[in-house]
Amino acid sequence: MDIPGKGLVKGMGLTLKTMFTKPSTVQYPKVKETPVPRARGVIALDPEACTVCMLCARECPDWCIYIEGHKEEQPPSKEGGRPRSRATLDRFDLDYALCMYCGICVEVCPFDALFWSPDYEYSETGISNMLHDKERLTDWLTTVPDPPPLEP
Repeated sequence: MDIPGKGLVKGMGLTLKTMFTKPSTVQYPKVKETPVPRARGVIALDPEACTVCMLCARECPDWCIYIEGHKEEQPPSKEGGRPRSRATLDRFDLDYALCMYCGICVEVCPFDALFWSPDYEYSETGISNMLHDKERLTDWLTTVPDPPPLEP
């Protein structure tokens, strides 16, 4: 048999218990929260590893990645060999006003040119400033943590 008001007493007990516990809110500008090491904050670019394959731009559901490049002829690696052509990155822009932080671009990159950085402080006063260019994305590379070690 149910006791009338049992749910009300249980609910009020929970209310009293949480009323006297300290909230887990961080006062952001004064106190900085430390994110977990593999947090998704901002996407960093390694321009030396990028081969302008455009996989990240094609797979992005928001179409927020803009890439331009050109081919340069490299000298042969051995005497008597033929010259090779190599794609060189000219422009890599990422529009964070459009990005939904799904991480597909980081996952599909076959050359490990894109990384997640746990840094989250990159707000801007205007929406037009959310378009980060190659140099700015390269600056985030210093904040990328080392990958976890492989299993033996």
